[in-house]
Amino acid sequence: MVLTTRKHGENDVILEVMTADSGRHLGLVRGGRSKRHRPALQPGNELSLTWKARLSDHLGQFQIEPHTARAADLMNSGIGLAAVQHLAALVRLLPERHPYPRIYGALNVVLDHLDASDAAAALMIRFELELLQELGAGLDLTSCAATGTTDDLAYVSPRSARAVSREAGRPYHDKLLPLPSFLLDGQRQAGTELTWQDVTQGFQLTGFFLDRQLGERNITDSGTRTLLTNALEKRYRSEFPWNF
Repeated sequence: MVLTTRKHGENDVILEVMTADSGRHLGLVRGGRSKRHRPALQPGNELSLTWKARLSDHLGQFQIEPHTARAADLMNSGIGLAAVQHLAALVRLLPERHPYPRIYGALNVVLDHLDASDAAAALMIRFELELLQELGAGLDLTSCAATGTTDDLAYVSPRSARAVSREAGRPYHDKLLPLPSFLLDGQRQAGTELTWQDVTQGFQLTGFFLDRQLGERNITDSGTRTLLTNALEKRYRSEFPWNF
């Protein structure tokens, strides 16, 4: 999947992609700014790639063939445009050239379901949880950190990244992060959309731990997450005004 391109010389580009077998990967595309290649090298598109380099640690060159075109639809949607930028920023937290098949698969699922507001929001939040897992900072939402119960989990501890039950967390609720029920297996009923409160709590939860990762890596927030949540809120207000 195409993440970004940047100009290199007059006619070439450095292409950044997420691949199934080699993870995040960069390479030079000769003539990448030409009329022939430019439409294929848009963020969100899928390509068939061949990479060649004299040494394995060199930038190398990509030979490209278009595979699946998504960019036009993404660019015509406020959510789509924001989502593909945010996904690229998230994937950039992963080291280069390491395979992350679950992340690659999740990217494709998210990009293929951005037309439904509640599905897009839920999938983006779950993608962030999956990314945190790959970064070694995953959340444990299976049982209460204090009692071990699996029932009525309502909070997450910002210190341990573990779920906390409503009863155990009640005395400390102002110090805990809300845990929206849709992130718990089997808690969301079929045919019901997420409320905007569900969405904001989900992004608040993942955002806390992502910000921690950015701080540990001395990385400045790119602002793509704010663009995405603003676009989601705009569509939610249009489609589900009773949620506000």
